[in-house]
Amino acid sequence: MAHINLQNDYPGIRGLMAFSPQTAKPLNELAEVLLRDDNNTLGRGERELIATYVSSLNDCFFCQNVHGGLAQHYFQCDTNFIDAVKKDIFSSAVSHKMKLLLSIAASVQQGGKNVTPQQIENAKANGATDKEIHDTVLLAAAFCMFNRYVDGLGTWAPEDKNYYIERAKQRAEEGYAGYDASK
Repeated sequence: MAHINLQNDYPGIRGLMAFSPQTAKPLNELAEVLLRDDNNTLGRGERELIATYVSSLNDCFFCQNVHGGLAQHYFQCDTNFIDAVKKDIFSSAVSHKMKLLLSIAASVQQGGKNVTPQQIENAKANGATDKEIHDTVLLAAAFCMFNRYVDGLGTWAPEDKNYYIERAKQRAEEGYAGYDASK
């Protein structure tokens, strides 16, 4: 049960957005740009994976599973792939560039000043563009906010991970802008 009366029984951020449509709109627009904009050299799956990884580091069950389900949908992979990334990015099957971007995201999760010039240089030396680094940092920072919003108000989350996987295709098709919490 949430810390406040949300006047609905939707899980996670869905309940918060139904409770406060005024804040839902700009938050969903931000998520749409960060996670779905096609003018980006990071694929949707890669961006969802960054969101998943940061949410995992923040121990936000709802967000790591929603975005993990979406990453799984975009990558057409199984849950083991997503779990391996969450467990240890450097032994996972993602590209070296992605490992370095996830490392930057992990530093942002700890605190923005934890990102080092060496991390940036390593990412660039392995093909990361300034835009990809920018978006990684912004995604990590945004998901720290989203995670704290979800968990700070004590929202509930379905425990069955299949719930998130089954909803991923619909969420991928509908996107975040114009999001309807009741769906």
